Amino acid sequence: MRARLKIGSPKRNKKLQTGWEGFFPYYAGFPEQFVRDMLESAQLGAESVVLDPWNGSGTTTYAASQLGLKSIGIDLNPVMIIVARARLLPPSEADHLRPLAATILSQLRSAPVVMAADDPLLSWFQPDAARLIRGIERNIRRSLVGGITKSPDGIHLDKISGTAATLYVALFAACRRFAATLQSSNPTWIKLPKADDDRLDPTVYAVAHQFAENVRGMSDALAARQLIEDTSGLDFAAAASTIQLSDTAKMAVPASSIDFVLTSPPYCTRIDYTAATRIELAVLGPLLKVKPRDLGRQMIGSVQVPQDTIEIDESWGRTCTRFLAGLKAHPSKASGGYYYKTHLDYFDKIARSLGRVTTALKPGGRAVFVVQDSYYKDIHNDLPQILKEMSTRKGLTFSKREDFHLRSMSDINPGRKNYERPAGATESVLCFTKPA
Repeated sequence: MRARLKIGSPKRNKKLQTGWEGFFPYYAGFPEQFVRDMLESAQLGAESVVLDPWNGSGTTTYAASQLGLKSIGIDLNPVMIIVARARLLPPSEADHLRPLAATILSQLRSAPVVMAADDPLLSWFQPDAARLIRGIERNIRRSLVGGITKSPDGIHLDKISGTAATLYVALFAACRRFAATLQSSNPTWIKLPKADDDRLDPTVYAVAHQFAENVRGMSDALAARQLIEDTSGLDFAAAASTIQLSDTAKMAVPASSIDFVLTSPPYCTRIDYTAATRIELAVLGPLLKVKPRDLGRQMIGSVQVPQDTIEIDESWGRTCTRFLAGLKAHPSKASGGYYYKTHLDYFDKIARSLGRVTTALKPGGRAVFVVQDSYYKDIHNDLPQILKEMSTRKGLTFSKREDFHLRSMSDINPGRKNYERPAGATESVLCFTKPA
């Protein structure tokens, strides 16, 4: 008899993000405890492989590794690849983080940085601060990013070491701290300075000190995990996790190789996930193959109009086609043009991704999607029902749905008062199996 899944609330609780987890406050679809409960209740075998095709900051791969399960995490955003790999750093690596940070900072004196005029950090920071941040980044790159990551055919960030990734995250966190004054009401969004004089201007000491303090905190948090491991018999690095930089709609996961899928696809709420990490993308500038704007166009949920013409596919299901028809006919400005086209782009990418996920899943394997509904003006975008219909048309069998009501970021938008619609949103946990 198939094990019954334990489905808790997928709502994140920031109060639980302490210690090691406190260094990864990035937008995520669900909390670690939700993943642990789900994977433990699934009673997966020792050789089972878990897939999260929208891995984000790596909650699924991190929790799977703690439970001794092999996992694959996929994301298109290079920042999330760095974050997910850092999150998997074994506690045994804690002791050498601070000496590495000290060496990286000491090298700044012997090799000053010459800033390129178009360095993306200059969009955020005054020249002296930008120069120091770039110097720290350059020294991390020179000291810890080797020939496997920087191969002759280009940069492969999904091969970066956990140690290098952890130091990058420490630098990300420092930049985020200095940019706190640019935080908007949307928790995923940091505004660009409006003018050159408004750019961030922390002192050289403040930048170096904040980076060093972040590394120290990460080292201490890892050491605390090591102590728990030693006294409890747990092994926080018991299984291999593979982090891949890839477009989910094109991902190359072998057919019938995955036992369990647990993921939260990007919601159809016009969150620009690239813009949410653009200060980190500026830090990673020398390692990026693609410009942030082009990356944003590739993302599911892109706010840019697609370059190709997209037609409605009947396989998207009745709920999706009905929603798109209502959106196209809506009398508000740009509904039938810009908004219609960007929503077509979203559903096209989601449908192709679900096809890849279904192919990767073994016969008899299970998939769990966490998705949230939303509204376009006064039109209900019932994304849980849409994904249910899409997934069944791709070959999965629907088994269960559990709903959780929560506050929605759209509630803070003043424009929503112009339309009658319920407050909050419904976050749904959808469970499927692939027929044997």
